[in-house]
Amino acid sequence: MKILRNYILNEFMNLVLLAVALLTFVMLLGNLVKITDLVINKGVDIFSVGKLFLYLIPDLFVYTLPIAVLSAIMLSLGRLSHDNEIIAIRSGGINLMRIIFPLLIMAVIFSLLLVIFNTSTIPYVHYARRKALIDVGVKNPTAALEAGVFINSFDKYILFIYEIKGNQLFNIRIYEPTEGGPTRTIVAKKGEFISNPEEKIVRLKLIDGSADEPDPKNPKNFYKLHFKTNFLTLNLAQKTRSETIEKKPKDMTSKELDAEAKKIKSQGIDPTPLLTEAAKRISLAFSCVIFVLIGSPLAIITKRRERSINFALAFLIAGVYYLLLLASEALSLQGHITPQLAMWLPNIIIGLIGVILTIKLCVY
Repeated sequence: MKILRNYILNEFMNLVLLAVALLTFVMLLGNLVKITDLVINKGVDIFSVGKLFLYLIPDLFVYTLPIAVLSAIMLSLGRLSHDNEIIAIRSGGINLMRIIFPLLIMAVIFSLLLVIFNTSTIPYVHYARRKALIDVGVKNPTAALEAGVFINSFDKYILFIYEIKGNQLFNIRIYEPTEGGPTRTIVAKKGEFISNPEEKIVRLKLIDGSADEPDPKNPKNFYKLHFKTNFLTLNLAQKTRSETIEKKPKDMTSKELDAEAKKIKSQGIDPTPLLTEAAKRISLAFSCVIFVLIGSPLAIITKRRERSINFALAFLIAGVYYLLLLASEALSLQGHITPQLAMWLPNIIIGLIGVILTIKLCVY
């Protein structure tokens, strides 16, 4: 029995490592195009881009590891079932639960590892990545901008840029909302950023345009001022000092989420979004166990040896699980179900199906 257990565990672990590497590579590949664009087209230094690239890996690990566990289960037990090794094991008087149990133990270990990741490491990485993105935006503002969308990264101003080529901007619209009055608008045909990282200031040089200027006699009224060249100072100081960057829920550790939830609850504010985020992290971590419970009987029942089909089945199961998670999150945020129950609902549903299938498989 020890030889059989080690044989199955060895194949399972090798497949988990292979699947994690493959899934991480595929997911990073999509971001690699954006990162390459930052270096080649937007002139961001390779060190800053490297940091952003590294910050992506732990975040992906939260999803790649559970899917890798499910894929490894489908591949390893599916092959054993297809090659009639499961029948041989049963003929030897060995209950299938004795095969599945060591895999469950490994899944529990993976889940506990993910609990640590989700509650402390990942929030730190999220926060560090946000600071790194802001630093990139100060050194090279166009790297953080996207053409054709409203940009509200700067204090007081909302920008809309129709075209960006390197450091050159074309057809620029700048809006400055004023309290109790009309929105001031600045329009320019061209522009470019002149950054000052030391002072956390970005100057925008505008060329050939017009600006709304307040009438000295009636500040609520504007008149058009045409210019050939105009400089606009965009102060990012409040957004770039690390100690003043406000943490979002995803940037907070579980302890910080609990403290923030108690704080806003005492102020009469509903803390459901924070409680949902905290419950979601733990629930996601234990998806490894749930995937072993559902994947083991399905792999044995389907008897598929082909890796492509087993991968497809694994992604189908994972897709159903994450759709249930999104639906449960929506129900929690809308107040229909308590956050703790809502975020554990997918685990309960998929887990129960897996337990029932496993019992039937082991008994009959």
